Amino acid sequence: MTTKIKPHEYALLDEIAQDSLVTQANLSKRLGIAVGSVNWYIKRLIVRGWVKVSHLDRTRLQYDLTSEGMKIFTQRAMNYARDSLKIYGDLREKAKALATDLKQKGVKSVYLNGDDQMMDILRLTCLEAGLKVSDLPEDCVLESTGHGYRVRSKGFDQ
Repeated sequence: MTTKIKPHEYALLDEIAQDSLVTQANLSKRLGIAVGSVNWYIKRLIVRGWVKVSHLDRTRLQYDLTSEGMKIFTQRAMNYARDSLKIYGDLREKAKALATDLKQKGVKSVYLNGDDQMMDILRLTCLEAGLKVSDLPEDCVLESTGHGYRVRSKGFDQ
């Protein structure tokens, strides 16, 4: 069972895991949220049993992740890694299928319209398949669709 955790809660757990003596003012700056919001989120994390607070002196606090907090933090990181690998694998398969299809149609050179991580996956896949990646959009132009790839050129539209 996965416990729901809000992005700011996860970011706070991350910051506290890195520096247990971090101040709420520093957390506010690092995360780009108001100090009052940091205070509210920390109280919520304490109530949930994910963070404990210790008084070092009159003005200094120390925040520590509890074992439950560490479990939630690690679970979220693992889920993110798993989901990222699945997305990468899906995009890689789509890129391989596209490159294979283009080679079967006699395409030797492609132009990649875009410069993001999706297009990086396509670039590597095209190069591995023996397709030249051109600097000019002459014949076969490839683009990302957000969830896959498409060909944008005469005679090759998909």
